[in-house]
Amino acid sequence: MQLGMIGLGRMGSNMVKRLLKAKQECVVYARHPEPVNALVKVGATGSTSLEDMVNKLDKPRSIWLMIPAASVDAEIAALANLLDEGDTIIDGGNSFYQDDIRRAAALTPKGIHYVDCGTSGGVWGLERGYCLMIGGEDKIVQHLDPIFAALAPGRGDIPRTPGRDKMGGTAEQGYLHCGPNGAGHFVKMVHNGIEYGLMAAYAEGFNVLHMADIGNINQAVNAETSPLRHPEYYKYTLNIPDIAEVWRRGSVVASWLLDLSAAALVNNDTLSNYTGRVSDSGEGRWTLAAAIDEGVPMPVLSAALYQRFASRGEADYSNKLLSAMRFQFGGHLEQNPDAHTGATTSTDAAGLTNKDKISEAKGVAKATDAATTAGKNTSTNPEDFQ
Repeated sequence: MQLGMIGLGRMGSNMVKRLLKAKQECVVYARHPEPVNALVKVGATGSTSLEDMVNKLDKPRSIWLMIPAASVDAEIAALANLLDEGDTIIDGGNSFYQDDIRRAAALTPKGIHYVDCGTSGGVWGLERGYCLMIGGEDKIVQHLDPIFAALAPGRGDIPRTPGRDKMGGTAEQGYLHCGPNGAGHFVKMVHNGIEYGLMAAYAEGFNVLHMADIGNINQAVNAETSPLRHPEYYKYTLNIPDIAEVWRRGSVVASWLLDLSAAALVNNDTLSNYTGRVSDSGEGRWTLAAAIDEGVPMPVLSAALYQRFASRGEADYSNKLLSAMRFQFGGHLEQNPDAHTGATTSTDAAGLTNKDKISEAKGVAKATDAATTAGKNTSTNPEDFQ
């Protein structure tokens, strides 16, 4: 079968390579010629523009978009002016499912079909295959089956679920027609929400293991630091890469995410090559919004999503205000996070020492008291209080 592919980043290029390996014909286009030229060398047909791609595809055409969600509407608008009735646009990125419903409705009067396809597999998809969650019209999805089958991983060596042999369908092959327009990206959205929670659980658990030697470290002794009451319980210097590895073998928490974590820890067990700034591309937010609309509790995802916000410094202002309130009502001083013995004098970014801050706080308190006293109504006439 013939397919046009727009967007030749890591996933798009690997998907083309997997399709070519399965003897599918691919016409490719990207804004920059380098990835196009690279795929031409392995058997794809290159194109220099959207119009050139459309002209090189046989009718009815099928064009797969593998581009950022923010770029999809503009690309569809451009394609809609070039395509004919009966052609199909497939969005294989991480679009919001409600956008799929809108796009399908907008294309219907032109006779252009729209399919949404949640695609999971990342940079490993070329080798492992891609898990595909598809939304669209039955007839169109069936027409595209050779493409989906070529991209999907197949049954592989995963043991068959008991009773699955009586159910039929393509789910065992790693791709599924989930429902009408939007259903594919809806299922992929929830998939990514679950992924957020799983990743956060692994990260939190490994952090507890990482800190299990805190009893060997001299603790700060001051009024601002909760004491470690039993340091003797936390004197384990654990081999984190080995723990990740042993959990891969027969453990109930074994998974591909754990496999990837183990690989990262073997390469650098301190993870010093990462800053800890964790992005989110929208699916977690959309899943949480859907849960709210449905009235479904989702505390794990909400915590995982907010943790990602905090990792990017988006909690800094609120944390500063918390610190400011503690200082204002009790003179509580911020502690040097790198010091294990309690320092009581420090200088902030504005050059203020803790002593300066105490004086400032006292001045604010006096001014507040004076303003409060001045504003009090000392009248004994009940009408003044109505």
